[in-house]
Amino acid sequence: MSFDVSADAYDRFMGRYSLTLSPQLAELAGVAAGARVLDVGCGSGMLTAELVARLGAAAVAAIDPAELFVAAVRERHPGVDVRHGAAEDLPFADAEFDAALAQLVIHFMADPVAGLREMARVTRPGGVVAASVWDLAGGRAPITPFWRAAIDLDPGTRDESARAGARQGDLPALFAAAGLADVRSAELHASVEHPTFADWWDPFALGVGPAGVYLEGLDGDHRAALRERCRALLGDGPFTLPAVAWAARGTA
Repeated sequence: MSFDVSADAYDRFMGRYSLTLSPQLAELAGVAAGARVLDVGCGSGMLTAELVARLGAAAVAAIDPAELFVAAVRERHPGVDVRHGAAEDLPFADAEFDAALAQLVIHFMADPVAGLREMARVTRPGGVVAASVWDLAGGRAPITPFWRAAIDLDPGTRDESARAGARQGDLPALFAAAGLADVRSAELHASVEHPTFADWWDPFALGVGPAGVYLEGLDGDHRAALRERCRALLGDGPFTLPAVAWAARGTA
């Protein structure tokens, strides 16, 4: 897995879907004026942008383990407290925030329960912790056609469906294990129109995340076969690809 890529590469690969999820996760968490909020695993800053629009830069903090993302978010959102670090060891004080959010991050944490506990620690008592993960196990993610085609060509392929939070009920269970109270779940919906097949396919070659790393490891013939199998599933375009993310919120 790799997120040692530019923010622009991430934006092309997943950011355009993240953009449509961000207002929904903020709404689920009840983010409103006057709050101070932390964006955990901020990536290229799609959720950060939504939080800044709602609260102002001074009321938002963000953190990510990828230095290129940290640099990009600092440049894109002056005034936001952007730090380099992991969810499992947040460099913030106890009860510093009214809410802590993690968009499309839980399944990449080394220890999701520890990450959620840290999010709860830095959130004031009664404050909100919220997170979302694509429905990878249910086949409703933007990258589902890629992994479906990969498994068609090689049934031994390991996709991302076993990752934490990727199936129904996973996120609430993780929230409960982290000691969060009043946990409830929701579905978030995203939809992106792709004018051509290449618009959807080409970002996979940028090396972002598990799918990008998988593609980089294939020889030329296998890569070409995978591309054509994906094309057979999706068509030449234009097409609209709907996606669903599992989400949960709880109180610290």
